[in-house]
Amino acid sequence: MTPEQKELMAAAKEAARFAHAPYSKFNVGAAVLTPGGIFTGANIENACTNLGTCAERVALANARMNGQTRIIGIAVNCADAPTDDTGKIPPHLAMPCGGCRQWMAELAPDAWLITNASNRIYHLSDLLPVAFTLTQK
Repeated sequence: MTPEQKELMAAAKEAARFAHAPYSKFNVGAAVLTPGGIFTGANIENACTNLGTCAERVALANARMNGQTRIIGIAVNCADAPTDDTGKIPPHLAMPCGGCRQWMAELAPDAWLITNASNRIYHLSDLLPVAFTLTQK
């Protein structure tokens, strides 16, 4: 990871402290890098499960609400993800859900993504190879 990516991951880790996850017990923080700085979010669950929201969406909305329309990178930190026998988090446990991937397709199509479960740098085409869009490409 680059120093910029390490800083973004640290911000995502810090954001996970503010998660509200009494049901899943899976605290997630996200941070997005924009030309105007770093914007964070955490997952906020609700007893009515479809009313909760993911950390990635909170961070993207936070950036947007602060006038940032260009997302450079996204970091996801799943603070409570269980580890496997080797002590590592399986990569699938720290990936954005389908809804977050669709948000990325619309609000951050050119952004890279990193997680605390992998050293790999992902792009939207890795996560959602045929994204739904209303514009022709």
